[in-house]
Amino acid sequence: MSISALFIFLASASTGYLVTENGSDTLVSQLSDLNVIALKQESQLRNEAVSATLIGTSAIERLNAVSLKGVSDAVPNFYMPDYGSRVTSSIYVRGIGARMDQPAVGLNVDNVSLLNKNAFDFDVADIESVEMLRGPQSTLYGRNTMGGLISIRTLSPMRWQGWRVMASLATHDDYRASVGWYHKFRDNFATSVSGNFSYLGGFYKNLYNNRKLDKEGSGGLRVRNNWRISDRWYLQNVLASSILRQGGYPYQYIETGEINYNDTCFYRRFLLNDGLSLNYRGNNMNLTSVTSVQYLNDNLTLDQDFRPLPYFTLTQKQQDIAVTEDIFARGEKGDGKYQWLAGIFGFYKHLNMQAPVLFKDEGIRSLIESHRNESNPSYPISWNSREFPLNSDFEMPVGGGSLYHESKFRVGSFDLTAGIRLEFEESRLRYHSQCLTGYEIWDNSVPGVSKPYRNVKIDINEKGEIVRRYFNWMPKINVLWHLPENYGNIYASVTKGYKSGGFNTQMFSDVLQQRLMYVMGIGFQYDVDKIVGYRPEYSWNYEIGSHLSFIEGKLTGDLALFFIDCRDQQLTVFPSGTTTGRLMTNAGKTRSIGGEISLNYIAADWLQLNGSLGYTDARFVEYYNGIEDFKNKFLPYVPNTTLFLQGVFTKEFTSGIIKNLSMDINFRNTGRIYWNESNIRKQNAYSLLGAGVQVGFDNFEISIWGKNLTGTKYDIFYFMSMGNEFVQRGRPWQIGATLRFSITQQ
Repeated sequence: MSISALFIFLASASTGYLVTENGSDTLVSQLSDLNVIALKQESQLRNEAVSATLIGTSAIERLNAVSLKGVSDAVPNFYMPDYGSRVTSSIYVRGIGARMDQPAVGLNVDNVSLLNKNAFDFDVADIESVEMLRGPQSTLYGRNTMGGLISIRTLSPMRWQGWRVMASLATHDDYRASVGWYHKFRDNFATSVSGNFSYLGGFYKNLYNNRKLDKEGSGGLRVRNNWRISDRWYLQNVLASSILRQGGYPYQYIETGEINYNDTCFYRRFLLNDGLSLNYRGNNMNLTSVTSVQYLNDNLTLDQDFRPLPYFTLTQKQQDIAVTEDIFARGEKGDGKYQWLAGIFGFYKHLNMQAPVLFKDEGIRSLIESHRNESNPSYPISWNSREFPLNSDFEMPVGGGSLYHESKFRVGSFDLTAGIRLEFEESRLRYHSQCLTGYEIWDNSVPGVSKPYRNVKIDINEKGEIVRRYFNWMPKINVLWHLPENYGNIYASVTKGYKSGGFNTQMFSDVLQQRLMYVMGIGFQYDVDKIVGYRPEYSWNYEIGSHLSFIEGKLTGDLALFFIDCRDQQLTVFPSGTTTGRLMTNAGKTRSIGGEISLNYIAADWLQLNGSLGYTDARFVEYYNGIEDFKNKFLPYVPNTTLFLQGVFTKEFTSGIIKNLSMDINFRNTGRIYWNESNIRKQNAYSLLGAGVQVGFDNFEISIWGKNLTGTKYDIFYFMSMGNEFVQRGRPWQIGATLRFSITQQ
């Protein structure tokens, strides 16, 4: 019996006393439906010393956002570019980001903290809110939240009952649909079942076969059960699964301006997550337990050289299982003058990966045979076969635990908060590298005569284990002053962030290649221990900010200035020469200076204006890669600015078929973005214009919308492979229509 089915059975047999719903969704005021965001924060985050942005249901629907990429730039200094495949999931906040391996920003979905960055980019039906906390959240949330924390909450069956249906179509064969059923079996037990489907025909063609290469199809299912066992106990379970089939990749070779490569590329993924939250509300204390089980199975296969010749292909298959447990209590004393939170967290993650690289004819000829024959032309070689694999299998168990505490004191108009987290983590890499191949040596010492000299068999079979252990302490301290007359507050904070170290599994193909050539008597061998492992990243975030409210709440604003001192920042680089892998390295010292401002103004009952601006100046302080000194250079892939402006016009009708009419126009500006450490390549600031019209009826709404209406051409990604440069263009203009239909249960 599944957990969800078990809950339905137990709840139907229970007779627990209920607390009357009052619309609240926080644990502070009442034990009603769980608030994902408020588990460790106050119910009103604008009362805390943190830079935060909350995007509600209406705003999400106007942006046509079904994943995190849909709100990129709408949140100041938050940038999630849409490139590559969904395995990439790159997120940048205030100059902190990651293209590979460990995420720099944490992600929670209905209480479940996702550990694998590969699982961050997925579609979710019926999103109720998305909240972004910027700046390190490591004290309360631990590893890999040094850039911030994103919390996604989906619609609860305790708050709404009925049917919800969405269907959308747009240019470029872009189709989406979702359906959700929300039902209360009893006053204390509710269930929802929602599913979503999407298909994208693609934007770009591969000249090699004249076919669209960035097609995509995905689907998901989410089952949620909420059970108020009694007036003190509350239980929630969310079971979610999704499947993805995605083509790839629209990488344009800069030298020719063409997308042209011969081997098939794709990304396939299956996700399964189950999160169980149990809450107890005492008189002066709330106790919460959040347990999750996560499973990821994916396959990334690509033409590693992205050229029309048969060089080599890469496959990366992963099977990742993770278990987390977070138990914490929060309480207060002295009529709220002292509040505290303390908890214990543990996790275990086990990743198996198979990452073979298949060398093909041109790769063998130009990368191996030519180097060997140039060094010894009298005795050239020829490979026994025109294809051979470099096999690498990895097993990566990671586990850790932490203790954390936070205390808040109210002294007059001031809130003083201090907290600390102690965390231990151990990660292992067990690797098995294999290569079984061979070549023929020819004797050309006599002019005009070529005869076989000797056949050489190559049998590389190496195993090893690398262990890394880290102990970290992550403190924070902040002061918040409540302004008089409910004008808001001003705060200052100092927090430490931490991002885990890891292993460069993608470099093992190069390790094997160099090992192979070393056996042949040319080249050199990598030091596996040095090149494969990279260290954790640490940062100190110094911030002052304010949450302000004027004109009886019609005008609200959030401001922040920050300085981030980062040590051992993890940076993705492309090793020089004819290498095939990506290398994560530590870049010495970096620093980020910047600011953020968000404004919301209700100009009239029918007009609302929103705007946000983020600015980040992120540079290297110390980084010498052995060849070039990058001091004072800008960090790559980090936009200097993000700008979002939106105007929303709404008209309500008291009679007639049409109940409401809404129109919005939004403007985004992103950039400048440097693509490499030397700052030679860059994307200048670019602007995107969007607009939409929504017409509401009794039970349904129709909207017409457009994205990138000006047809702006811009690059979203740049990289090098084998010394060749590639870019990916941003999405062109798109126009679509969406139908939303709902039937409220009476």
